[in-house]
Amino acid sequence: MFARRIVVVGSGYVGLTTGACLASLGHKVICADVDAAKVARLKAGEVTILEPGLAELVQSGLAAGRLEFVLGARHAVEGAEVVFLCVPTPMGEGGAADLAAVESVIAEVRELLPSGCVVVNKSTVPVGTAARVHELLDRPDVAVVSNPEFLREGTAVHDFLNPDRIVVGSSAQDAAERVAALYAKLGAPTVFTDAPSAEMVKYAANCFLAMKLSYVNAMAELCERLGADVGDVTEGMGYDRRIGQSFLQPGPGWGGSCLPKDTHALVQVAEAVDFDFMLLRASIDTNTRQRDRMVDKIRAAVGGELSGVRLAVLGLAFKAGTNDLRDSPALAVAEKLRAEGAELVAFDPGIPAAVPGVTDAVRVVSDPYQAADGAVGLVLLTEWPEFRTLDWPRLAGLLAGKAVVDTRNLLDADVLRRAGLAWHGVGRSPVA
Repeated sequence: MFARRIVVVGSGYVGLTTGACLASLGHKVICADVDAAKVARLKAGEVTILEPGLAELVQSGLAAGRLEFVLGARHAVEGAEVVFLCVPTPMGEGGAADLAAVESVIAEVRELLPSGCVVVNKSTVPVGTAARVHELLDRPDVAVVSNPEFLREGTAVHDFLNPDRIVVGSSAQDAAERVAALYAKLGAPTVFTDAPSAEMVKYAANCFLAMKLSYVNAMAELCERLGADVGDVTEGMGYDRRIGQSFLQPGPGWGGSCLPKDTHALVQVAEAVDFDFMLLRASIDTNTRQRDRMVDKIRAAVGGELSGVRLAVLGLAFKAGTNDLRDSPALAVAEKLRAEGAELVAFDPGIPAAVPGVTDAVRVVSDPYQAADGAVGLVLLTEWPEFRTLDWPRLAGLLAGKAVVDTRNLLDADVLRRAGLAWHGVGRSPVA
C-alpha cells in the first residue's frame, strides 16, 4: 500500500532524485528545501543538476500533481506518513561526518510530526545516527528507519528505478515494512536488518569500491614499471566473476561527493572503537599519491618543466555525465599543475562557464578546440565519451606541442598517432 503523503527534506542530488522517482512510482511527494531560489526554480520545473532523465521526471511529477516543492521542512510535514532526510552530511573536522543539517531538521520538525510517522535517514550517516535521531526526536510514537541510497551520479535515475537491492534497517518491524513497501513496484531484493547494520552497508560498499579503484591505480603504476599493459591485465581480471569488470579502470584518482567523505568517515568511526583500519587508510593514501603521479606524468610528457607552460585540459567534473566538481580528481590535478606555474585552459561539456572559487585554477572555455589553441600539451582528466570523437587532426594543428596525456585511457592511441600526436596513457606504453 502506498503512503498517502511522503516528505523529502533536502532537494539536492539525492533528495531531488528520491522525490522525483518516488512520485513517478505513484506516491504523493513534497520536497522541502531551505534555498528559496532553488525552490522557485524547481516549482517551475527547472533542474540545474546534470542527470539524465531527472528534469523530465520532475516536470512530469509537477504536471501530474504528485510532486511539489516548498520552502522549509516545517511547512511540509503536516500529515506526513514518511519523512525522508536527504540533507548534506559533509566531511567535518578530522574527517568525521558533519550531522549538523540532520540535527537542525529534527529540531525544526520534531513537534510537528504526526503520530505514527516514520522518519527515514536517506543521507549517508555514521553508524549510530538512527539511534541519535530517535533520541533527538524524543517521540516514542515516531519510528526511525535507515534506508541508505546507492545512486551513482550520471545514472542516478536509472539506479533508483532499477536497484540491485533495497536496504531497510530498523528495530520497528512495521515501520521497516512500510518503508520497503514504497519500493514495491521495483521488484528488487530487500534486505531487512537493524539500523546500525543498514548504516554500515553504505559505508562498506563505498569504501570497498574506493579500495578497488586504489588497487587498480597501484596496479597501473606497477604495469608501467614492468612493461605490462593494465588494460589487458584488468580485462583478464574482470572475467573472473568473483571480481567483475566494474571499477577496474585506472585514472587520476577517485573523488566526488561520496567516496572521499565516506572513506574518511569510516576511518574515524573505526578509530572511535580503537580499530586501526590500515587497509582503508592505505587506499586513501594511494589515492592522494595518484594525483601527484598524474602531475609527474604530465610534467615528463611536456619536457620536464611546467612553469609557464600552457596546457589544454579536457574535463573538470569528477566523472562523465555530471557537472559535479565536489572533490573532483580532475580539478585536484589541475590545481597541482597550476601550483607549479602551468597556464590551464579547460573545456568540460557539463561546465559551460567558470565556477567562482572552484575553477579559479583554470580558464574555462566553450569548446575543446579553443582550449587546445597554442597549448604545449593536452591533458584528458574526465572520461566524457565525446572526447573520443573529437577532430584529432584539427587538434594536432592547433596544439603547439604533440603530447596528449590521457589519464583515463579513454582515447584511441592509434587515432592520435595517425594525427601526429604522442599519446601517454596510464599503465600502458606511450604511443608516439
